[in-house]
Formats: sequence, structure tokens, C-alpha cells
Amino acid sequence: MQTDDNTRHAEKMARIKAARDRMMAEKQGEKGLVIVHTGKGKGKSSSGFGMILRCIAHGMPCAVVQFIKGAWDTGERRLLTTHFGDLCQFHAMGEGFTWETQDRERDIAAARAGWEKAKELIRDPQIRMVLLDEINIALRYGYLDLDEVLDFLRSEKPPMTHVVLTGRNAKPELIELADLVSEMEQVKHPFRDGIKAQPGVEF
Repeated sequence: MQTDDNTRHAEKMARIKAARDRMMAEKQGEKGLVIVHTGKGKGKSSSGFGMILRCIAHGMPCAVVQFIKGAWDTGERRLLTTHFGDLCQFHAMGEGFTWETQDRERDIAAARAGWEKAKELIRDPQIRMVLLDEINIALRYGYLDLDEVLDFLRSEKPPMTHVVLTGRNAKPELIELADLVSEMEQVKHPFRDGIKAQPGVEF
């Protein structure tokens, strides 16, 4: 009986491998992707930073522009600026969450400065990936013009440059434009049980 189970399993895996090999042989294209991480769940920025670390591991120049969390001393910022500054530019342009600044004009000015820096980095063909962390928040509150961002991504992004945009409430038009969209779903979060944000988990 055990031998029959092992044989059936091996045959099933062989069929799956053959199908996967055929599928992968058909996927030969490469292009710079527009990637959106959104949703109410945790992990949107973390996933973006994971991609940045992959770029670094491959020796690919990359960059980060933070639109909201610029005032935070985060682990990602420490790691990238301290150890990988030669491969990854890091620009913390925001001044904190909107309820902390309580100044719409300041928030708009910071978002605009972040977007100008982002355009400069994206236009640089040597930079392979640009992470626009929490830009969806700036778009949601109208700190940046959505049409301007969409038009730039369509017309000025170099063909092989990846751009990652994070933050909840991504605009439907951005989702439509993107090549890859992931939505983080919140199932449980310790904050609801009185647990504060902790180093290594949230920042």
C-alpha cells in the first residue's frame, strides 16, 4: 500500500512539474513593473522593503522615498542607510502622519517635495527599483494630483524600472494601471488588544 501511495504521488508530481515547465517556457518577457501594495492589513511597506533588499542582493541600484513616515527612526531606514547606502538611496520626505502634523499645507509641501524626488529617481535609468512608501496616503488626501502621477508612470518611467507604491486605499485608477497588485487583509492585530507598535514588528 505504501509503495502504491508513493508511486501515485511521484506520478502526480511529475505531471505537475511537466505542466509548470511548459508554463514557464512560455513566460520569457521582461519589463519594469508598476507594483501596488494596498489594503487594511499589515505588511504593505514591509513587502516593499523586502523587494528593495532583493534588489540589493542582486547588486541592483534602488531607491526609497517615504511620503508619510519620514519622522520615524525605523529599522529599514537604519539598515539601508548604514549598510547599503552605495546601492540604495533613502529619502524620508514626510513629517509623520497627518494627525501629528495637523497642518495640511505642510503635508502638501512635503508630499510635493517627495514626488519631485521620486520623479528624479525614476527617470534615472541606472536605478532599477523605486519604492514610493505610503504614497497612496498622499494620493488619498489629495496632497498629490492622481492624474499627474498616473501620466508620469505611463509616459516617463523607463521601460525596465520597477516602481512600488504602498499604502492603504489605493485609487482604482492606480490599480487599473498597475501590473501587480496585492491587497493585505487584516484578520487580527494586537493593537486592538492594547499592544503598542514594537521595534522589529512595526518599525
